[in-house]
Amino acid sequence: MKARVIVTLKNGVLDPQGKAIEGALGGLGFDGIGSVRQGKVFDVELDGSDASAAKAKLEQMCEKLLANTVIENYAIEIE
Repeated sequence: MKARVIVTLKNGVLDPQGKAIEGALGGLGFDGIGSVRQGKVFDVELDGSDASAAKAKLEQMCEKLLANTVIENYAIEIE
């Protein structure tokens, strides 16, 4: 089973890397960029076929390692 975990900064948390990307895009001539926020994507392959068990396991992974839940949100997509 394949899953994707998307980790993003919570609203209100400063994102200096996103600001740098935003500035670089403007410098490259891309107009109309309101703001840019950066994040992380993890593609995970899991054994088994139980989607609910996989989601529970992925949530534990996020809480313990993949996301800093104080400043980051995460979303889990199971294929």
